[in-house]
Amino acid sequence: MLAQIRTGFVGERVRRLSTFASSPCDNNTLIRHTHEFESDNFVMIAFPSIDPVAISLGPVKIHWYGLMYLLAFASAWWLGKRRARLEWTPVKPAQVDDLIFYGALGVVLGGRIGSVIFYNFDSFLQNPLYLLKIWEGGMSFHGGFIGVALAMEFYRRKLGCGYFQLTDFIAPLVPLGLAAGRFGNFVNAELWGAPTKLPWAMKLSCEQFPPDRYVDFAGPLCFSARHPTQLYEMMFEGIFLFVALWLISANPRATMTVTGCFLLLYGIARSGVEFVRLPDAHIGYLLNTDWLTRGIVLSVPMIIVGLILLILAKRNQNAAIS
Repeated sequence: MLAQIRTGFVGERVRRLSTFASSPCDNNTLIRHTHEFESDNFVMIAFPSIDPVAISLGPVKIHWYGLMYLLAFASAWWLGKRRARLEWTPVKPAQVDDLIFYGALGVVLGGRIGSVIFYNFDSFLQNPLYLLKIWEGGMSFHGGFIGVALAMEFYRRKLGCGYFQLTDFIAPLVPLGLAAGRFGNFVNAELWGAPTKLPWAMKLSCEQFPPDRYVDFAGPLCFSARHPTQLYEMMFEGIFLFVALWLISANPRATMTVTGCFLLLYGIARSGVEFVRLPDAHIGYLLNTDWLTRGIVLSVPMIIVGLILLILAKRNQNAAIS
C-alpha cells in the first residue's frame, strides 16, 4: 500500500520522461505530452499562483523564503523568552538574544555548507567558490542542524551550563521555524513529491511552469499532479513536532529527554516523508533502490542517537531515584 502511495505512476512518468528527454524539445512535443498527462481523470488541487517575491521596492526584492527565515528566528526568540521564565531552565530571558544570534549563525553557515557537501559536492570540487554562490540557493536542514549543534557548544561554554541542558532548552524552539521554512519551499514550488492520484494531489500549471524549464526527477512538474511534500513536512516536522516537544518540555524532564525526543521524532517524520518526496534529480535514489534517498540516510542517525539519548536519560533518572 505504501509503495502504491509513494510511487503511484512514477515509473510510467519516468519512462515517458526518458522519451521526452531524448526527443527534440519542440512545441508540438510539449503540447502532446501535456495533454497526455492532463487526460488523467481524477480529483486534484491547482497549485495557487503565488509570487515568490513578497515585497518589491524598485531594485530591492524581498522573497517569501527570506521572510520565512526571519519568521523562524523571530518565533524562536519569542518562544525562548517564554521558556526562559521557567525556573529550571539554564537560560535567562536576558540571555535569549545571544542564544538566537549563535543559533542563527549555525543555521545559515551550517545550512549552506551542508547543502554543498551533502547535495552539491561535485560542483564544489569543480569550483570551491561555489560555496559562496548563495544567490543560487541551497540550504540543508541537516547542515543547519549540525551548525546549530556546534554553535550551542560554543554558547554553552559562555553560559556555563551542560551541553544537553542547553539543547533541551532550544529543541522546542526549532519546529515552528522548520514549518515556516517548508512553507517557503511551497511558495517557491520546489521539493515536490512523486506523482500521485490521491485527492489532495497538487497540479502545477504548464503556463506558469513551462515543461522545458521546470523538470525534476519524475519529469516536468506540470505533467502530473504531485504529493505536496513541503506541506507534509510543514505539518509533521513543524507543527506536530512543536506541539509534542512543547508539551513534553512543559515540566522538568531528565537531561537529554527533550533533545532525544526532538531527534527521534524529527528523524521519523523526515524519513516518512522521504518515501513520497522525490530525490534531487542529479543524485537520484541510492544503492540501486527505488526508495533510499539522501534525506533518509541523513535522518536515520538522528533516530538512532535520539533513542540512545532517551535510554541514557531514563537510566540517569532511575539512578538518581535509587
